[in-house]
Amino acid sequence: MPGTALILGPTGRFGRNAHMAFCEAGWRVRLFDRSRDDLWDAAWGADVIVNGWNPPYQHWARDLPGQTARIIEVAQATGATVLIPANVYPYGEAAPDLLTASTPHEATNTLGRLRIDMEAAYAASGVRTILLRAGDFIDTEPSGNWFDKIITPKLKRGSFTYPGPLDRPHEWAFLPDVARAAVALAGQRKSLPRFADIPFVGYTLTGTELHGALEQAWGGRLALKSMPWWPLRLAAPAWPMARHLVEMSYLWRKPHRLDPAPLADLLPAFRSTPLIEALSSAIEHQIDPDQPVTRRRLCRGKAQPV
Repeated sequence: MPGTALILGPTGRFGRNAHMAFCEAGWRVRLFDRSRDDLWDAAWGADVIVNGWNPPYQHWARDLPGQTARIIEVAQATGATVLIPANVYPYGEAAPDLLTASTPHEATNTLGRLRIDMEAAYAASGVRTILLRAGDFIDTEPSGNWFDKIITPKLKRGSFTYPGPLDRPHEWAFLPDVARAAVALAGQRKSLPRFADIPFVGYTLTGTELHGALEQAWGGRLALKSMPWWPLRLAAPAWPMARHLVEMSYLWRKPHRLDPAPLADLLPAFRSTPLIEALSSAIEHQIDPDQPVTRRRLCRGKAQPV
């Protein structure tokens, strides 16, 4: 039976999609506003805390440990399950191509180590935790990710830009699908392991395959262009964001895919949105550049007040 979900970061990429998915599944939804709400007050009575907080890379070292400790403390007191959109950063550059829940977390770079520490804190806390681990996001509106910032912003000029070699499998996830899976797993939370690390397999695509699929979704030829990394490398000493982007650039060179078996076992009826349909939704706002982006209505009804 649906319960109450508290969404942290409801205007962010995952939080916005989770808000709609929980609402459409009949859950009572509370949206947390950091400018006015208190986490302790907001979390009482919530069955699931959806951790959609994701500070910019350059603030991870400053913000992640404190955010993690705060959420754990509240979840321990309230008994809520914490649901986290996880990524592939903890595995590191030397990981095997197939990434599973048992693949060691051996990243040595800064962002990878911070995610390792965050996940380890949840595992050690005893808080019921669901990690839904996905690749790079494809969103239904521009939200500052690789897909809409680098790969597709020049589609109307007939250009597709890719940040790595075109022959390496790369993991992608359509955010509405990730959110639907998150809701389904939240409904099973009491039967899952206390700390559940579940890979989400969306679309495992080489750059060439993504290019071909985008041409189908776009309905025309797209010239292939390679993203130059040298400007970011030059800027890295003075610009922390560039430094972290370069730090994670190995994910465009390293073939990787997530293990589909755990999610298939838990949610055998779950079906991802067909790739061309997902891509068409993601680039719809570019079809007529004179039209504003249409934001999806998040709830049929009002969210529960905090």
